[in-house]
Amino acid sequence: MSFLFSLRDVRRELRFITFVLLLLYFTAGTAYSAPRTRQQSRVRDSYDVIVAGGGMGGIAAAIQASRLGVSVLVVEPSGWIGGQATAAGVSTMDDLSRIKSGLYLEFFSRVKQYYDLRGKSLGTCYWDNRTVAFEPHIGQEVLLSLANEARARGRNTLDILCHSVITAVQKKDKQIHGVTVKTPNGTYKIICKVLIDATEYGDMLPLAQAAYRAGNTYSPFISSEAMIQDITWVAVIRKYPGGVPSHLRPLTPLPGYDLAKRNYESYVTKDGANFRNVYPVATPVNFVSHNAYRGLPDSSTPWGYDAGSRESWSRITKTGVNWGNDYPGTYSWEGRRGLPVAYLEDPALRAQVERDALIKTLHFIYYMQNELGENWSVANDEYQDTLPAVAADLPREWQEIVRHMPPIPYVRESRRAIGDYTLTSAELLKNSLSYRDGQTSHEFPDAIAIGGYILDLHGAATDSDMEWQLEERAASAQINRPRGPFQVPMRILIPKDTEGLLAAEKNLSMSRLTAGALRLQPICMMTGQAAGALAALSVREGLRLRDVPPVHVQWVLLNAGVILSLCKYSDVPPEHFASKAIQISNLYGLIPPEKFPHAPSYNITDLDDPVLAMAIIKGDDKGVFGVNDLVSRQDAAEMIGRARAVLGLPAMDLVKDKLDVFISRGDFVQWLCDGFSLTDAPAPRGSRSPFRASKNRNTSSVDVLGTLGILEVYKKDPEFRFGRPVTRAEAADMLARAMVAAPIASR
Repeated sequence: MSFLFSLRDVRRELRFITFVLLLLYFTAGTAYSAPRTRQQSRVRDSYDVIVAGGGMGGIAAAIQASRLGVSVLVVEPSGWIGGQATAAGVSTMDDLSRIKSGLYLEFFSRVKQYYDLRGKSLGTCYWDNRTVAFEPHIGQEVLLSLANEARARGRNTLDILCHSVITAVQKKDKQIHGVTVKTPNGTYKIICKVLIDATEYGDMLPLAQAAYRAGNTYSPFISSEAMIQDITWVAVIRKYPGGVPSHLRPLTPLPGYDLAKRNYESYVTKDGANFRNVYPVATPVNFVSHNAYRGLPDSSTPWGYDAGSRESWSRITKTGVNWGNDYPGTYSWEGRRGLPVAYLEDPALRAQVERDALIKTLHFIYYMQNELGENWSVANDEYQDTLPAVAADLPREWQEIVRHMPPIPYVRESRRAIGDYTLTSAELLKNSLSYRDGQTSHEFPDAIAIGGYILDLHGAATDSDMEWQLEERAASAQINRPRGPFQVPMRILIPKDTEGLLAAEKNLSMSRLTAGALRLQPICMMTGQAAGALAALSVREGLRLRDVPPVHVQWVLLNAGVILSLCKYSDVPPEHFASKAIQISNLYGLIPPEKFPHAPSYNITDLDDPVLAMAIIKGDDKGVFGVNDLVSRQDAAEMIGRARAVLGLPAMDLVKDKLDVFISRGDFVQWLCDGFSLTDAPAPRGSRSPFRASKNRNTSSVDVLGTLGILEVYKKDPEFRFGRPVTRAEAADMLARAMVAAPIASR
């Protein structure tokens, strides 16, 4: 036996020991206990913004609003934040846009960093390693860290009330003034300026007496017999190599198990086939393929895996049960697929449905352990919440299982606000075809988010379930399937005839089919962030929500890292100084590019679409803006005229001669001052012009725009070069900033 060790061996051993110690330290702090939200000991009498529901949309709205300096209260019925992505256990991200930005990118980056440090992949689900998955408790940890940072060390207010519900909304005429909140410590009346409905069910809409849709009916003529999508009570399960602990292995099946067994035998069996990258999936599959569908990384083990190959699927040790356990699913509801709208409207029926959905998933736990013979059970390192009320009468051995289940079900369809505009699947398709197949722009000028998904309904998908008045049919799910990423317009966040209320989850002003594409976790987070920005700007600017100019919200979102335009240019990389302003130009058609992108439409579910891949290789997915081309006086007048029209300002004659001459910086600045009434605009406190004094005739305009931050592109040079020409990129940047700075009273 040799006792000689190389320095390399010693270092390797030290690294391994350090990793194990860190792992033990981390798991000691997280195993067997779910992360807890900050529960307030006292509640303020008033907040600028109250967010009903702490799901992905709600917590994003709260974080964004708090970052903008307004006071925010989140009222969450469960003990978790994150909604469908954490509290409901659907932590396999459903996003086909290939675009991550804003708060969702921040969230994703932190989750990725956590797993990267542990040598683990996020690509553990959907049989593909390009996907994103995480453990629910890690997702909530990240959301909590973002919320804590939004408080800015006590300078901002972001309070979270858990296990609390809003029971009433105070409204005078059309204006919401406050809410009544029931908490474990008592009931409070709290004043607010804006109420954001981010509940899983759209519960604030009827409380606020706002017009809404449910199924294919609308208030006040809601039919309790209309149908909506299935729900699912997900389970997060893990492998126990040494055997399942006795308290996680029930001995007696629950009533109804025989029917459930026949259902699950059609999805997964011992001798089922491997998934073979063919859709729709041929079932039954084997248990290994089942686990690779909703596979999750596993913090409790020192090794990693992904879903990139069949060989790695067998190494997956944690997954979600969200396949075959839709409720009612194949059981149907009185002979129809889906659930009745009464599930949303009747609290007693809601409780009964959720109890039955929970039991259906518990049947899978028994089926997995006893029919498939697997040493798997609910993960004991995810949930340790209060036993849901719907499980109160279950046998004690099953209650032990339920304590480790997600505290809420996955609700796919809620009530939907009725706004002045309703987004339909046909409009969504048209928008997704922007710059595809020879078309140009179908972008929404008031876009506030980009998502990507199919028109996916789980049940209630027949002609009789659709909204015929919105020209939706069952066939529309295929005919109007998006052909690429799509935008969400700001106007669908605002209910009509109600002031001070915003929708921010699955309750936007949209058709049922459109909701099938907008109900997923990433897009809910993005629309929630936009709702938070809109709410905060409404408070800060003293405007009704519907009177806040979309460009104000868009500029806040762009500065928060959100991507808003579907148009990309080869000469405008993300780090380009004018990239945000050029997106504004795209949305409103302010400055026509030299060349539009010319990408093909494609099957959004196919990550390997060869036609799209070739177009990307050839660069057809990007146009050319012409950032360095110079702007003529006529070009400048036209772009300022278009921007004025966006703001609702009348036409203005800025140029009378020398149309083809390149405009100088000094003249362009003067035109911006005149075109947007900026001469007397109040400068931000403490600001001053970054340029040296000059006797040029346009000096006063330069000083005004300099203090307003409109001339950021030139501020590195203390000498303002009045006579130099203006490039298209410089013009776009100054124009967007001037639109945001323009006095609202002049519109």
